[in-house]
This record gives sequence, C-alpha cells and structure tokens, in this order.
Amino acid sequence: MSDRFYRLGCDIGGTFTDFVLLNDRTGEIKINKCLTTPSDPSDAVEQGIRQLEEGTPDFVRDLDEVIHGTTLVINSIIERKGAKTGLITTKGFRDVLELGREIRYAPYDIFAEFPEPLIPRRFRLEVDERVRSDGTVIKPLDRAEARDVVRRLMDMDVESIAVCLLNSFEYPAHELIIKEIIEDEAPDIPVSISYEVLPQIREYERTSTTVTNAYVKPLTGRYLSKLSGRLASIGFKGKLFIMLSSGGITSVETAAEFPVRIIESGPTAAVISGQYYGKLFHISEMFCFDMGGTTAKSCLIQKGVAGVVPTFEVGRVQRFMKGSGLTIQVPVVDLMEIGAGGGSIAKVSKMGTLQVGPESSGADPGPICYGRGGTEPGITDADLLLGYLDEDYFLGGEMKLDREAARRGIEEKIARPLGVSLIQAIWGIHDLINETMAGAAKTHIAEKGGNPKIVTVTAFGGAGPVHAYGLARKLGAPRLLVPPNAGVGSALGFFTAPRAFDMVRSHKVSLNEADFNEIEKIYREMELEGAKTLQKSGETEDIRFDRSVDARFVGQGSETTVSIPERSFTEVNREDVRNRFDETYKRLYGRTYPDSPVEFINFRIRASLPERLLQLPKIAAHSGASLDDAIKGQRQAFSGLIKDFIPYTVYDRYKLFPDARFKGPAIIEERESTVIVGEDASVSVDEYGFLWVELKN
Repeated sequence: MSDRFYRLGCDIGGTFTDFVLLNDRTGEIKINKCLTTPSDPSDAVEQGIRQLEEGTPDFVRDLDEVIHGTTLVINSIIERKGAKTGLITTKGFRDVLELGREIRYAPYDIFAEFPEPLIPRRFRLEVDERVRSDGTVIKPLDRAEARDVVRRLMDMDVESIAVCLLNSFEYPAHELIIKEIIEDEAPDIPVSISYEVLPQIREYERTSTTVTNAYVKPLTGRYLSKLSGRLASIGFKGKLFIMLSSGGITSVETAAEFPVRIIESGPTAAVISGQYYGKLFHISEMFCFDMGGTTAKSCLIQKGVAGVVPTFEVGRVQRFMKGSGLTIQVPVVDLMEIGAGGGSIAKVSKMGTLQVGPESSGADPGPICYGRGGTEPGITDADLLLGYLDEDYFLGGEMKLDREAARRGIEEKIARPLGVSLIQAIWGIHDLINETMAGAAKTHIAEKGGNPKIVTVTAFGGAGPVHAYGLARKLGAPRLLVPPNAGVGSALGFFTAPRAFDMVRSHKVSLNEADFNEIEKIYREMELEGAKTLQKSGETEDIRFDRSVDARFVGQGSETTVSIPERSFTEVNREDVRNRFDETYKRLYGRTYPDSPVEFINFRIRASLPERLLQLPKIAAHSGASLDDAIKGQRQAFSGLIKDFIPYTVYDRYKLFPDARFKGPAIIEERESTVIVGEDASVSVDEYGFLWVELKN
C-alpha cells in the first residue's frame, strides 16, 4: 500500500477545467474550477493544482494518482486539427471511407452533406493482397510492393499511418508485416493497424475507427507526454490514469496507443457518478443530465447500470441527425447529446426565429457577461438576467459577471430583431433550450424502454442544476437529485470508475457448428492481452474477466449481446447459450424465433481490477442549526409558472444541514453551480448533503 493518500480527478471541458481532490484517509473532498486554456490544456491543469495547494499545502507530494478526462481528442476530430495521415488498404477498398454503409441519413434532402473523410483520397494507397472471410489467403502480400507503398507515403510527408486490410481480423499476418516494414522504414511515425485497434467485422466501421485512431495519435501522444512532464515538474510522483469512453480508466501508455478509446473521456465520468449514486440510493430509473459550458449530455441509468454501446458518431454535419457523422466502433457509455451548454450562442435564424446553439463561445472569449471580449449572447447571459445567477458569486466570487453588457447584447442581437421585449427574449432563450433538451431526452428514454414520469433526474455540470428543474418539469419527472459539488460532478466520477479495458474479436460461426475449444482459445488470447494492458497501470492484483458474445439469427444485420458467466467456454452448454439469446432477444424486441438458427459474430471481454471504493463524506449536523442561518437573502428571479419576476429565497448550500427542508421558489448557491427550484417544488437535504427536490406534476 502506498504512503501517498490523495487522489486527484481532473476533467478538461470545453469551457472549464474541473478538479476534485480526495483524501482517502479522511474521505475529505476539496474542489476547484478554472477556465480551460484551449491553446495548451496543461496550463489550466497546473493552474488548478496550484490553486488547490493554497488550501492544501504540499498535497502533490502525497498524491497517489491523477485520473484525467479530456475533450481534446473529440475536439481535434471535430475541428480537423489531427495529423496528416496515410491509409494502406487492400486493392479495391480505397474508397470505403466515402462509401460507408451507402445509407442517406436524410433520404429526401438532395443537398444532404456528409462529413469529409479524415484522410484525403490521395493519401489512401492500396496493396494487392486478398484474404477470404474465413481467414484463408487468396493472394499473399508482396513485401516489396508494401515497402514501396510505405515509401510513397513517406514522400508525401505523412505524420501517422493507418493500416486496414480486408478480413484481417481473421488473418492478421499481412497487417503485422506492413507494421514491421513501417517501423523499419520510418521508426518515428506512429502506426495504427486494425487488428490491434479493432479486430472486428464490418469493413467501413473498422476502417473508420482505425483511421480515427491514427489521425489523433500524434496529437494525443504529445499532449499526454507534456501533461506527464508538467505534473512531474510540480512534484507529482504517482500514477496518471486516463478515463475511457467505456467507463473504465486506463494507463497513460494505453491511452496514447489507442486514443480513439478516450474520445468521450470527459462526459463519461458524470455518468459513472450517476451510476454510483443510483446504486447507493437504490434508484431503479435515473436520468443523468450533465450540462457544461459547451454541450449537454444525458444517459438513462437502469437498475444502477449505465448501458455501454459498441458504436457512436463524431462530428455530425447535422448535429442531431444519426448517420451524418463519422462512425467510431469502440465501446462507449450510452451517452446522448441532448442540447447546448451555458456558452452556447443564441441568435435569430434565417427564418426569423430564435435559435440556440449549436455554436458555442467556449472558454475564450465566452459569453458576453464573462467580460473577456465575447459579443454573442449565450445561455449564461440569459440565466444571469433572469436572476438565476449572482453576478458577484459566480465561481464563488472569483469571476465578476457583467450584467449590463449581457443586457445590451441580448437587446441588440435578439430582442430588437425579433420585435419582442427583453424579458421575452431572455426567457425565450432559457425555455427554448429546456424544451429542446426535454424533447431529445424523451426520445432517449423511450428508446431504452424507460418512462420519463418515473425517472429521477440527476444534475451535473456548471449549468446542469440551473436548468434541471425546468427540464424535469417538461419531462413530467417526479424528482430531481442534485449531488454536492454538482458543478464538478464529472471529476468526482473518476474515483468510482474501475480500472478496466474492453476487447473484442470477430469470428463468424454458427452456434451448431462452433468449436467451443477454438472459441475458448480466442477468449484466452484476449484475456492475456487484457492482462498486459492492465499491468501497464502498475497493478498486479486479481484481474477479473467478464465475457460476452454478440450473436444473431443467421442472415440478420445486427447482433444481440449475451453474457457468458462461465469461466471457460468449454463448460458452456449450446442449449443454455440459445436460451440466453432467446430470453435477451425477447426482452428487447417482444418475441423471438426458436426455429431460426443462430450464429456467433463477436467475442468480447472486459478485463478489470478491483475498484477503489469512494466513501462519501457526511455533512456536519450542528445541534440547534436553523434554516435561517443558511438564508443569504432574497433575489428577484423569473418564474416560469406565472411568467413574471418574483422573490426567490437564496440559500448558502454550505450551511445546509441533514434533514433541512424548505419549499420553493428557492435558489441554492455553491461555488461551482447554482440550483433553481420553482414555487411548485420542495427541497430536503440528506446526510451526505444531496438535495432531493420533489416536483408536483
């Protein structure tokens, strides 16, 4: 056991960088929030740690681990700031990135745009080799030709190379030969081969994922190396972990090798927090809502478990249109982007109507009220003018907001062009984004078989608690839960995430003809690889392996994942596998087809280490404590029910105590976020300082 007893969670968002410092000995938690520095995110990391040291001197020397989540990878894809990348593929498959699945996401829109491939066509070269779907070789790879192709890419000054050959998930030898040639010809050039990144069936998804990994690999490697050096320079001697999109954490070496795995690194952590709270409070249906400065994300957590999906999209041309983005096939927590963030820009659309987002002013310059040169009105500007935010207590008073500048900006850019009053304009901005998010949330919940009228909405992020009450009312949800330090909720989630890594291997075979000894060999190989990956974190504890298989009816186009609890596949009974498949299929789709044969497509494992549990600190219970002591005063704020300004009672969250109860209208302020509660709701405080808001719907 290490003598170091602090853990630090650090989440770099589009607008703010959040910090949570946990003392494992006492359970004490300290938090901090500072503006993100887009030009060099490690600047904000060092700045935030220095600020934390003012209250906890010399904690860095006792820091056991830093757990880090970042939007750097996804932003570099969206903004096309990755490396100049080359692709080597099988002859005839050069254009697979454009062909995709040959599906139009908007079939009746003749002007529908598709995202540009990350690699232009001239940097995509072919080798004349061919492997059958069963792994047998039709045409061997010519080493001389492969070496020539690599040299041609080097002459084009590529900075990274992706290799994706047809059916290499069954026969990887040709990809491994090309990797060896690249390492010989250009040892300094990062290489990503599909057999290591995604040895899985479906040519387009495999190519797109491998290309994405190669595209962001140099940038991610430089960033993580710089971050490690920066932390070392201020005295950090512990371990650096990175949050995975799938909800686990991994070593910095693994993240640098497979950066495509950390695309949704930051937003995932809030869901892991929600999952922990769902289990802690035995909440069967929880709707996790995380609204920061740039985006709002959500996830439905059912029976204490957040779903993990095998594929998602990045950089959509049409933000909410499925199929309009780049497909990435790696395990990711089932997050849905349901709206904009506090810095998202409000404007008058070409149709003469109010529009909020998707563009964001980010951290620099930020909304008008930040006073950092921003000229476009945003959601935070509207929230300030509605009375929901205190211009003198934003970030605990560290950042003074400019109310008058926000008023002028919305008056000039929104109210006058629309011909409405200032109050109509500011309420319109706030209510429109709530309505947009509620519509998307209802769809998300329905797709998962949930019911919005029974979910508990849990709010995270700096803007989440400001909008959560309005969102819950529009959903018809009965309850809202706001954890302490909600404004840095993602960073807190790092401490509850397991050290884990997911792996998949495709091998198509029918259930009746499958050789279970051969399948067990596939699982054993993946487990060995998973163990090596986890050991990079410096741990050699008992590693747990969870197995599952993707199966489908023969000829079907999509798979159903079935858990395999047996320790060895040789212990598995064919009839049991079929029964498990039928039960899962029936639960998802209402019926099954017992007479139709089933086939295996993908075999999966999750390798994980024992979790380091988080003990939530309880808030102090003072005898004779009065609610009056927590009241800071009253403030005029807008009521959505009566459409006018009314007095709201303002509470200091840090002075609330267990079993405190009060009714709305109320504003509960803490340093990183503000909770808004309407006059039709009541609030109670539990022993951990969570706010339980009961709504009358």
